Amino acid sequence: MTVESSSPSPAEPADDYLERRTLRRGSAGWLLLTGLGVAYVVSGDYSGWNFGLAEGGFGGLGIAMALMGVMYACMVFSLAELSSVLPTAGGGYGFARRALGPWGGFLTGTAILIEYILAPAAISIFIGDYVESLGLFGLTSGWPVYLACFVIFIGIHLWGVGEALRFSFVVTGIAVAALLVFAVGAFMDFDASKLNDIPVEADAFGANSWLPMGLLGIWAAFPFGMWFFLGVEGVPLAAEETKDPARTLPRAIRWSMAILVVLALLTFFASAGARGANALQDAGNPLVEALQPDGEATALSRVVNYAGLAGLVASFFSLIYAGSRQLFALSRAGYLPRFLSLTSSRKAPYLGLLVPGAIGFGLAAATGDGARMLNVAVFGATISYALMSLSHIVLRRREPGLERPYRTPGGVLTSSVALVLACAALVATFLVDVTAALIALAVYVVAIAYFGMYSRKHLVARAPEEEFAALAAAEAELARE
Repeated sequence: MTVESSSPSPAEPADDYLERRTLRRGSAGWLLLTGLGVAYVVSGDYSGWNFGLAEGGFGGLGIAMALMGVMYACMVFSLAELSSVLPTAGGGYGFARRALGPWGGFLTGTAILIEYILAPAAISIFIGDYVESLGLFGLTSGWPVYLACFVIFIGIHLWGVGEALRFSFVVTGIAVAALLVFAVGAFMDFDASKLNDIPVEADAFGANSWLPMGLLGIWAAFPFGMWFFLGVEGVPLAAEETKDPARTLPRAIRWSMAILVVLALLTFFASAGARGANALQDAGNPLVEALQPDGEATALSRVVNYAGLAGLVASFFSLIYAGSRQLFALSRAGYLPRFLSLTSSRKAPYLGLLVPGAIGFGLAAATGDGARMLNVAVFGATISYALMSLSHIVLRRREPGLERPYRTPGGVLTSSVALVLACAALVATFLVDVTAALIALAVYVVAIAYFGMYSRKHLVARAPEEEFAALAAAEAELARE
């Protein structure tokens, strides 16, 4: 690999290169970041997870959720340490760049981008479905609603990161409060006998009333168990806009995960116990379905329905933020075209917001298939999880003396558990939707070809993530001497 020097030339960055690519510092404290972590995920509590009931039944999805919860918890503790060591906007890409070199950084960053570009596109379709089902403004789900989502919420991001995070925090608070109200109402009709009412497949290995699809159903339900936590790993992407990131990021990541675990347990047990697993396995709006056993809307179901829209907006909004910061970091370092990392007078990466937004809108309008796009996003996510966990292991082994303001409980054992479960989840995506996995793989191959043939020869040495890696290489060279 050749990394560009700091002297300007027509092919190299000018002296003001980083000045034109600067984010607003100190815009967020730990509370706003905790809200951001929950916002990434909260829409998954309102819909999507229940399709795992059709793959593994209540017991299969419950075990899958528990295992994926362990994976995310282990990974979150690992990311907390890594974010305290390398607090840059690159997040997972920056961690992997330090541990696994340019190829590892690019592969991780690209996988994260697949997740954060596809997921908002899918959620915009779900927002359209909610708008239509609620009869809002007489609109039907279609491209005008998708376009409005991208235009309005990208506009808020362009206004400024502080304003954007505060908006996200308020909307997320509404969605979380409604989940708690839902749980109280649903538990009033809780009946344990409804949890395992899905018919048993007699020829499935290990099948019983709790595992109606057998033991394989647990594995097939992994991607849906992830929906209760998918996206929380994006918190470190706010590092360069955070007050005291070495302390703030680990605290926010841990609190986000703790809140999401509580919400996942409440949502899963309350909804299935109130309505029955069989009735929810194909529901587009499982929480509302759980509150309407007779099909008649109630005051509580209407509240939850509107709150579900708020949850979708929160996740859509925050995932746009995460995707723009990952694209910004990769572009600033030269892994992707550099013009994508330019920032506005308000220190917002405007092309990093507009270009993924245009791609996301185009995919949503062209396909209208939110479920498949989410499955593609999950494929990208699982690759990034495996590589980020591996990065923690490598840095612990190779750089034991590196200053770590926060240390992962359990050390490499914790990140090893996350690595194994992430690999298992990656394989599980092929069990659920082979087409989606192959689409993601094809995008990945194209990106790898671009990096291999061009961008790896044009990296920007002054980018923070590259400087961290260069410093590590220099220290290693000195140690050998």
